[in-house]
Amino acid sequence: MATEAQALQLVALLESELVRRRGPIDRHNAYYRGKHPLKFASDEFAKFHGDRYRDFSDNWVQVVADSPVERLTVTGFVADGDTSADKDLWKVWQVNGLDADSQLGFLGAVTGARCFVLVWGDPDEPDMPVVTFEDASQCIVAYEPGSRRNRRAALKRWQDGNQDFATLYLKGEVWKFSRPLARQDKSPQLADVDEELRTWTPREIADEPNPQPNPMGVVPMVELPNKPMLVEDPISDVAGVVAMQDAINLLWAQLFTASDYASFPQRVVLGAERPMIPKLNSAGEVVGKQPVDLDKFQVDRVAWITGKDARIAEWQAANLAMYTGTMEVAVGHLAAQTRTPQHYLIGKMANLAEGALLAAETGLVKRCDEKTLWYGQGLREVSRLIALAKGEDAKAQALRSGRVLWAETESRSHAQMADALLKLKQLGFPFQWLALRYGLTPTEVAEVVALREREMAMDPVAELTRQMTQNPDAGAPAEDVPAEVVPAGGEDGQGPPQ
Repeated sequence: MATEAQALQLVALLESELVRRRGPIDRHNAYYRGKHPLKFASDEFAKFHGDRYRDFSDNWVQVVADSPVERLTVTGFVADGDTSADKDLWKVWQVNGLDADSQLGFLGAVTGARCFVLVWGDPDEPDMPVVTFEDASQCIVAYEPGSRRNRRAALKRWQDGNQDFATLYLKGEVWKFSRPLARQDKSPQLADVDEELRTWTPREIADEPNPQPNPMGVVPMVELPNKPMLVEDPISDVAGVVAMQDAINLLWAQLFTASDYASFPQRVVLGAERPMIPKLNSAGEVVGKQPVDLDKFQVDRVAWITGKDARIAEWQAANLAMYTGTMEVAVGHLAAQTRTPQHYLIGKMANLAEGALLAAETGLVKRCDEKTLWYGQGLREVSRLIALAKGEDAKAQALRSGRVLWAETESRSHAQMADALLKLKQLGFPFQWLALRYGLTPTEVAEVVALREREMAMDPVAELTRQMTQNPDAGAPAEDVPAEVVPAGGEDGQGPPQ
């Protein structure tokens, strides 16, 4: 068991790394929400128009981030050696609301490069562990030296009210600390954190020891990395989108400015003095002159100009299509770089065949398959932790090498799907496997199978057909079944046949 000084030292180490990660995470989350500062503008343009477009953004980051998440749906867990999904594990998944929360976690991983899942046993309900998805801005996992999977410790740090809270998860115990909140800051600086680290004190909770034993024997937090690397941090899907997003926003700002100032033919009067209006006194006598209000000419669109050298010059309106064409190219680059289908971004569709649409979504499908691979490894470990929290060590060992079931990531019409499943049925694939491929969850498959058997039982002809399909010899006529010819009186011709 670690001492309090060792636990505080580990908290300080993990918190400093967590704070280092906060900058990119907060930036990408802000861009997902549409909070984009104007970038790449010249000093002159920013000086006169920076505040004008401060609240404007053409948010493509959100589309890029949402496109894979909407196709990532967990449908069940299968332990090693089993052929059907684990019902008890799926019940834990649904009771904890992870059908919805998993989508939040996947979105956090896509934008923040990683998310986390925390599993802990509930003493009031031993058979129903508490499972929560956690944000990368609040959690961090430390691994054993030279390993990317063997977890050494995990930290969750968050703010609530006027307090900072930290929970340190180790293999054998759990430490809980708190400290006064020095300042409400979503992204604290390292210097401030280093100064405040000395104020962490053990957090006392009624009827709970501190440190609290960890009956699971493993660190109960799992990391789900997005685009993991061998030696570097995982990569956010929107990290490469931010620069192009800033360029697109600048083009829109310049387009709006050009539309305001140069979208109509402009005219200027040369060689003439500014028109003046005589000022009269009460007797009607001219006592002075005052310049004509030029705004009147903009409204009346009529001006009377005198002078032999007066002339009018004109320049053509700005070509605003240049901006829109450049923005379409920028969005096309963004689609290619992120493997997002262009019809998700461009918004213009012609009469495209189904094959063309499927080909256009190939990159997105492969992108989703990569995420099911990496997220699936973490979720498989989560299923093991759930079994450990319930005290089911044998099942935990089987789930460790099991698999996660996902809904189909490729978008197909019902006609295409039905045709493909029919061909697979003719090849001999079982009904339950086909139902899972159709997109039903294991629970729904079990319901469909039960309803199917009930319908068969109510229809004798259909039941007989099913039995004949499974055993062709069961319903064959007697004369078609080969049999040994036996004399009427038995083998010796006497007595009944044996």
